[in-house]
Amino acid sequence: MLVDDVTIRLEAGRGGRGAVAFNKVRLNLGPTGGDGGRGGNIYFEGVSDIGALGFFASKKDIKAEDGKNGRGQFIDGRDGEDLILKVPTGTRITNLGTGFAREIEKARDRVLAAGGGVGGRGNFKFRSSTNTSPKEYEEGTQGDSATYQLELRLIADVGLVGLPNAGKSSLLNELTAAKSRVANYSFTTLEPHLGSHFGVIIADIPGLIEGASDGKGLGVRFLKHIERTKTLFHLVSAESDDVVRDYHTVRSELTKYNPALAEKKEYVFLTKTDIISKDEVSDRLGALKRAKVEARGVSLLEPESLEDVKGILNRLQV
Repeated sequence: MLVDDVTIRLEAGRGGRGAVAFNKVRLNLGPTGGDGGRGGNIYFEGVSDIGALGFFASKKDIKAEDGKNGRGQFIDGRDGEDLILKVPTGTRITNLGTGFAREIEKARDRVLAAGGGVGGRGNFKFRSSTNTSPKEYEEGTQGDSATYQLELRLIADVGLVGLPNAGKSSLLNELTAAKSRVANYSFTTLEPHLGSHFGVIIADIPGLIEGASDGKGLGVRFLKHIERTKTLFHLVSAESDDVVRDYHTVRSELTKYNPALAEKKEYVFLTKTDIISKDEVSDRLGALKRAKVEARGVSLLEPESLEDVKGILNRLQV
């Protein structure tokens, strides 16, 4: 199951303690205590794996390594090892304590999430002309603690939208190397799937139902993924007894969730045209046209109709 929204608690490493030590060489008995090491930092880093947030499903509390304590003979403690937490590109990270928010847009983008504590000074750093044998030292400071929400919003060139059983998964499988589960379900796919058609990234967005923008069904959990797509392929099943109603149901939910979605470039496809007669296909396309919706018929069993879809995808590459 795709994890696309998770809250985690981070704790950076504590700085190491400074040392109190003295030189044992006769006639040179000065202080030699080294400083403590810095605590480990925690970073978020973008990766291209959309399933990367699954790591945090069972690991909600994460701590970086503490800095090591200083030692004698001017030996400073080792710095704590930094932690690099991998998150998918398109993830919005929000510090729930401070309100700081940042989106990871590219692979290898890195953001400091929690800074490690500073190592304490050893007694060598406290020497002076009036204090030649200092026994003072410092404890290391505590590293940052923070609670973050990680929210994935897919980045794709094309988003497939439509009611459940509109044929989105089947079309994605046909156009790309993706292997979504396909069956005549009356309910929706439970997670998004991605595929690539010669470099054009296509996202199969789980089917929307009426009231999704108000939280009904899977609600806004998947509507947010549509925000990041550049172009929409709106699929309407030819099996429907009212294709215009189905079209407007999805459009209404998109618009209510975010009016900007209505401004995206949209291509409408009447799917599964092989299931009904040619006259019925013509009637349904005519009904959409009268509603001022230009639609194209498409069937996985009719290669010429798929070439039309592929031609649109190829133009999007330019």
